[in-house]
This record gives sequence, C-alpha cells and structure tokens, in this order.
Amino acid sequence: MELRDYLRILHKNWIAMLICTLAGVAAGAGVSLVMTPTYSATAELYVSVRSSDGTEAQALNQGTTFARQAVQSYTTVVNKEIVTSRVVEELGLDLTPAQLASKITASNALNTVVIEISVEDEDPQLAATLANAVSANFIEVVVDELEKPEGAAPSLVKIQPVQSAQVPHAPVSPRVPLNIVIGAVIGIALGVGVAALRQLIDTKVRSTHDIAQITDRPVIGTIAYDPDAGRRPLIVHEEPKSPKAESYRALRTNLRFMDIENTRHSFVITSSLPSEGKSTTSANIAIALAEQGAKVVLVDGDLRKPKVATTMGVDGSVGLTDLLSGRAEPKDVLQRWGRGRLYVLPAGRIPPNPSELLGSHTMQQVHDQLLAEHDYVIIDAPPLLLVTDGAVLSELAHGTLLVVASGQTPRSALAGAVAQLEGIGSEVSGIVVTKVPTKGPDSYAYGSYGAYGAYYGTDESGNPTTEYRKIGTGQMPIVARKGTRK
Repeated sequence: MELRDYLRILHKNWIAMLICTLAGVAAGAGVSLVMTPTYSATAELYVSVRSSDGTEAQALNQGTTFARQAVQSYTTVVNKEIVTSRVVEELGLDLTPAQLASKITASNALNTVVIEISVEDEDPQLAATLANAVSANFIEVVVDELEKPEGAAPSLVKIQPVQSAQVPHAPVSPRVPLNIVIGAVIGIALGVGVAALRQLIDTKVRSTHDIAQITDRPVIGTIAYDPDAGRRPLIVHEEPKSPKAESYRALRTNLRFMDIENTRHSFVITSSLPSEGKSTTSANIAIALAEQGAKVVLVDGDLRKPKVATTMGVDGSVGLTDLLSGRAEPKDVLQRWGRGRLYVLPAGRIPPNPSELLGSHTMQQVHDQLLAEHDYVIIDAPPLLLVTDGAVLSELAHGTLLVVASGQTPRSALAGAVAQLEGIGSEVSGIVVTKVPTKGPDSYAYGSYGAYGAYYGTDESGNPTTEYRKIGTGQMPIVARKGTRK
C-alpha cells in the first residue's frame, strides 16, 4: 500500500480515532481526579571513611573508593526490617515494618557518596517525619551495628545528614498532565487499531489499489455516485453538461483507443453481481459513442432480467430472442433511438434456455451481422457470477468491460469474475468503476486525473464557448491497448 492509502484509511476513520483519543484524555483526567494525592519528602546523607584514631584517612583516594562501594550496599539496607522496625516502634506507627518499607525509596547518584532517602505518604507532614526518622535510624544501624569494629573502637564509617526532609507543598502523584498525555497516546493507538481492524474486515473494493491486487487490467473509467441514477439513468442525454456525463465521454474516448486496429468494434459490458451499474453504463456509453457520429447498436444480452428496453424507453416485446429463433431479421427488431445513429436491440421475450441461445452458432452470426452494419456493438450481459451467459457472450466480442461498484462489490466477487473470464480465454479489456463517492476519503481512492472537465456550448450570440467546472471524481488516463478479435 502507498502512503496515500494509509492516509485515506486514517481519514476515513477520523471520527473513531477522535472518539478514542477523547476517551483516552477523559480516562487520564478521570484517573487523576480519583487518585489520592501522594507527597514525597527526601533526606540526604553523606557517607565518608575515617581512620581508627579519628583523624582523616591518610589514603584519601582509597577511603573515597571504599565509601563509594559501600554506599551501593547501604542503599539496600534502608528499607530493611532492621531499620523499619525501629522507626515503627519509635513513632508508634499503626503500620507493620513491611508496610513502612513499601513507602521508602533509597538511591545513590552515580560516582557519589550521597544517599537519598525518600518517603511517600498521603500526609505531607508524616512523609517528612518518616524520612527523617528513617535516616536517623539508618545511621545508627550502619554505624553502631553493621560497621562497628570489635571492641570499643569507633566505626570507620561516618554518615552525616546533609539535608533533612522538609514538608512538601505539592503532591508528586497524580501527575495530571502526564496522565492526560498517556491517555491521549493510548486513545490514538486504540483509534489506529480500530481503523486497521475495520480495514481488515472490509471486503469491498474501494480503491485502485484493491483492484490492482486482483487484476492488472487498467481502470479505464470512473463514474461518480448519483443518488438519482434510477430516476435519470441516461445522464449523457438528459444532462449532457454534467460532470457524470463527462465521465462517460472520457470512458468513450478510452474505448476508441482500445482496439485501434479495427474499424468496427464490439464490447461486452458485464459485472460480477447485480446492481453494479452495468446496464446504465452500457446505455450511456452507447449514447456517448453515437454523439460523435458513430453508428452504434446497443444489444440487451440479458435474456433473464432484461433492462435495456426499460432504460432506453423502447418496445421490449420483440428483440434478440426473435432473431435467435429465426422469427425475425435485424431490420425488423432494431429500433432507432434519438436523432443520431443509435439503434437498440431489446432482449425480447424471455426464453426458457438463455444460455443455449446465447452460445449458439446463430448468436455468432447475429453478432457478426450487427458488427458488419455498425461501427460499435455494445452488449449488456448478465452478471458473471450468477449465470454463464456473460462469459458466453464475452467469447464473441473484441473486448469485455467489467463494471465494479465502489464500496459495494466484494473483492472476492471481482476476483471470481476475472478468474471466470480468464478461464475461458476471455481477457478483461478494462475496469469501469461506478458509484465512486464524490465526498469523503474514498473519493480520492481512484486518482485525481482530469480534475476539471470542459463543457462546450454557445453563448447568447451563438458563439462557441468553453466552460470549465471541477469534476468531483477524477478521470483515469487514457489507456491504449490493441484488441484481438476472438
């Protein structure tokens, strides 16, 4: 995945990430509010070595080295019972020596002979009292017991208080800013995890990256999502200057470059599953091709659930089935649409054996005859994963266009459709992505080529004009491929 794919995932899940972050901040603040403030008081002790006669040691370096080594051991004695039991008894504390030990921390800075004894307690006054009492009893234990030589000679180790513990004014815990930052970091991490999990369980095609993982066939067109597509399916005819109409014209241009060696072309337009927009795409491509003066025939190859007649507003009682059964000739069932050179061949009556009719030699003859009389033959075929009709028709045409609905088509369905076509030797000429969002992170998942479209018309005086408007969904670049006649 590219960087923009990761950014798209984060952009898509920004609300979940924001909620997790705010929840983390709230949790950090909440924990800080319910925690009891804890205070810390620290006393400092200086450790040195003296000679047995009370004078300074002649070997100062040796004495200092001994003190530094001894300090490391002394810090482990501070919270031992030999010290804490004395403090409990001296102050009459309602604590056990072990409980007191849990409040004590002893440390020694590197290469120094200073011991820091810290005591934490909810009562700041008691924290200071305990720190000073622990220090005093620690000195007695080390000097008078642990390091006292035999006989009446004084100890060679000398420990002096250099800083008594003072009553603290501010608690050391909870650290509200730190808790909030930690909560925010945990919340962000949780939000990223939610985004990653949603991406893992999302099986729909949402970007060119998803398509590229399944097939190396190019995306030759992207059609924006239109909530009114059911009411106005023929957008190229009804709103010729709309961005969506321009998307179909860009697709038309790409089609013209896909089979440049032949003067006549036939394409099967199909999809993996129903309701992906293949019939609407077929109709609008046919209209767009006819706009440029090409002679086009739009064939309804779906003999099970035909839609072309309804979409184009023509009589669907006669059509392809009449040709395949020998009851009519093309001139009897072809219906001219509009003022151009577009003709519609509806499916006709639904037969009991669609697959047999479409795979017959007669269908091959009908296709060849239509191709001989028209510049383009556009065949609207049934979905590939439901019946074999679409795959059968793909063997007749020069190329097959696979329609994929963004955010709707499962990646497994697209993979199955591609595998089915490749299994019979029919190559996918290109992918047409429909229902592409015009807003949100998924609107950037198909590139930003051709962000502006030109709309040609005339002004009030009849002079030609060119108006540029931003198109919500970018067009993919033209892909020129040579087609081979099957």
